[in-house]
Amino acid sequence: MKRWLSWLLVLTGFWAPLAASASASDPYRLVSEVAQNTFDRLKQEQAEIGANPEHLRTIVREEMLPAVDVRFSAFRVIGSQLNSTTAEQRERFVEAFSDYLVVTYADALAAYNNQTLDIGRGQVGSDDKLASVPVTVQDPGKPDIKLEFKLRQNSRTGEWKVFDMVAEGISLLSAKQSELSGLIRQNGIDEVSRQLQEHTRKPVTPLDVTQ
Repeated sequence: MKRWLSWLLVLTGFWAPLAASASASDPYRLVSEVAQNTFDRLKQEQAEIGANPEHLRTIVREEMLPAVDVRFSAFRVIGSQLNSTTAEQRERFVEAFSDYLVVTYADALAAYNNQTLDIGRGQVGSDDKLASVPVTVQDPGKPDIKLEFKLRQNSRTGEWKVFDMVAEGISLLSAKQSELSGLIRQNGIDEVSRQLQEHTRKPVTPLDVTQ
């Protein structure tokens, strides 16, 4: 359970800042190019990461976060409480949630050890606004981990971005909704934003993908 969940957290963030490129108009090409680029950077910068694990957060911010639909996901996490929050509260939560994702992804990336990906291919129709891209994580000597990425197309810009991933029937977005929406109801969105910000101040802690 820990092993595939850790990789779920890793791969949800494997998206480079390609919003201005042709890849953003094709969800399958986006996933393929970004995954390869991210793995290449992890290999090339292992020495720097070893000397300073916090560098992983820099990689996440530069290479992953720009192509994740953070605002959409954050608003889904807020859920039914959205209308009872102010614009300022929502902006603070989106910022805190973004930082929380950076830390989560960085912790998972710390467990990288030359794993490879097999990424599904396909096409989306001109009227499609949602897409699912299958990805298999291959780790020699261990069972494959099969994942499914969920992307949505921005109706204004036409760009595709990742908003969720499903592994063994569990949605990362749904898990975060269950974890945080109840806390928002109980403690208020300002307190939850504060707790997320506090979490981001912790050092990078590698997640265990051997179990």
